[in-house]
Amino acid sequence: MNSILAKIEELITEPMKGLDITVDSVTWEVEGKYNYLKIVLDREIPLDIDTIVEATHIINPILDEHDLIKDEYILDISSKERG
Repeated sequence: MNSILAKIEELITEPMKGLDITVDSVTWEVEGKYNYLKIVLDREIPLDIDTIVEATHIINPILDEHDLIKDEYILDISSKERG
């Protein structure tokens, strides 16, 4: 799974640069009977919900096109928490 997650990060990093966003992490988590592909984004200016939605509209088609994960999963895209 780690090689798939690395490939996903590679595929989405360049498109996110167009929004001045960096990909902080891409992880796979199983919680109960659900699989989650969790992508955490970051940038200098805090990310708002509209920007996360815009990023999701870019990331989702990339994931669909490359179809790297055969299992069903929930895509969870969020911003990095700041302390």
